[in-house]
Amino acid sequence: MAWLLVVVAGFLETGFAVCLKLSHGFTRLWPTIAFAAFALGSFGLLTLALRKLDVGPAYAVWTGIGAAGTAIYGMIFLGDVVSTLKIVSITLVIAGVIGLQLSGSAH
Repeated sequence: MAWLLVVVAGFLETGFAVCLKLSHGFTRLWPTIAFAAFALGSFGLLTLALRKLDVGPAYAVWTGIGAAGTAIYGMIFLGDVVSTLKIVSITLVIAGVIGLQLSGSAH
């Protein structure tokens, strides 16, 4: 269950990163509110998961999901440049996240 919290928190991290861009420096109300909601949810779930998981693998999985998710979202919806190297790199991040999740142990 703790790993599920980390995964959901990672997706929420993607949400807060995207909303941070869309807020244009916190000058747009709704993206700013969404940023705050996603950030609170993400950090809150990560905090709960860390009660049971080692911090290193959990944090790495959280940031990996957030980074890969944000990059993918940007390429699909925000017009970010798509390149072979970027796709290979995202694939490696996801492979690393899976490896870290498999190596993480509950207390």
